[in-house]
Amino acid sequence: MLAMISHPDCLKHDTGAMHPDTAERLHAINNQLIMSGLDFVIRHYDAPKATREQLALCHDGEYIDRVFASSPKDGFTNMDGDTVMSPGSLDAALRAVGAGVMGVDLVMEGKAGPVFGAIRPPGHHAEHDKAMGFCLFDNIAIAAAYALEKYKLERVAIVDFDVHHGNGTEDIFKNDERVLFCSSFQHPFYPFTGHASDTKNLVDVPLPAGADSSAFRSAITEHWFPALNNFQPQFLFISAGFDAHIYDDMSSLQLTEADYGWITTELHSIAKRHAEGRVVSLLEGGYDPGSLARSVVSHLKALLD
Repeated sequence: MLAMISHPDCLKHDTGAMHPDTAERLHAINNQLIMSGLDFVIRHYDAPKATREQLALCHDGEYIDRVFASSPKDGFTNMDGDTVMSPGSLDAALRAVGAGVMGVDLVMEGKAGPVFGAIRPPGHHAEHDKAMGFCLFDNIAIAAAYALEKYKLERVAIVDFDVHHGNGTEDIFKNDERVLFCSSFQHPFYPFTGHASDTKNLVDVPLPAGADSSAFRSAITEHWFPALNNFQPQFLFISAGFDAHIYDDMSSLQLTEADYGWITTELHSIAKRHAEGRVVSLLEGGYDPGSLARSVVSHLKALLD
C-alpha cells in the first residue's frame, strides 16, 4: 500500500512574510488529495523526530550543534540569506528527517509499498556542514545513508528532479560509490553548481531556461535510465521537487503534471525491476500551491500503480 508520512510540526516552520516555503504548500497537497479521492487509499503516518545519531550519518557534529543552538525562542534566525529558523523550525526539520527514516523502515519491513513524505523544510541543498536554500538537514541523504547503514544495502540510487541542483546531496555522496545520484535542474541557476556529467556515481543533467517536456524527457531518457539500469539499485530514493512546473514562478522550465507522472512511472518501473519496488520519495521544492498539489497527485498516482 502507498503510504504518506507527514506531521503537524511541519506546518509550524514559519519562514516569515514573502518567503516561498510556506505551510500553505502542505495544506494545498492535503486538499488536492481529498479532492482526487487518493486520500482514502493512502495509509497515513506521523513522522517521528530524527535522532542526533541519524543526523550524524550525513552532517558534521559541530554543524548539528549550531543548528540546535540557532533555534530561536521567538522571532527569526537567518542561517543564510534564504534559510530561516523560527521557534517551530527545528522540530519541523527533525520531523522531515524522521519521515525519511520511517519510510525506509516501513518499506524494508514490508509494511508499506512506496512512501511519500509530505514534509518541510526541504533538504537537498543542505551540505555536510552548511545550511542553504531553505534547507537545514538533507532529508533524502540521511534516509539513503540510514538504509545503507541499518539494512546493509550495497547500492542505492537518489534521483532529484527539482528545478535546483541538489548540491547538498551531491556534496555528501560525491565520493561514495554505493550511491548513484541523478539530478536534473535548470542551469545556470541557483545554487550555481552542477554540470553535465555522466561520471562515476554522478549523473548531472542541466537544462536551459525555457526547456519543455520534450527536452526534459529526452535528457532523462538518455542519461538517467541507462545509468540506473546499469547500477541496479536495491532502493530508489526520490528528491521530488515540483518547481520546474510551467506555472511555478520559481523557475523558467515548462514542465506539467503529466511530466511528473511520466518520470514517476518510469522510476517506479526501474525500482520494481531492480529494487523489489522499494521507493521513498520526499518533497523538495514546488512553490505555486495549485500546480504543486496537482503535480503531487500525479506523482502519487504513478507510485500507486
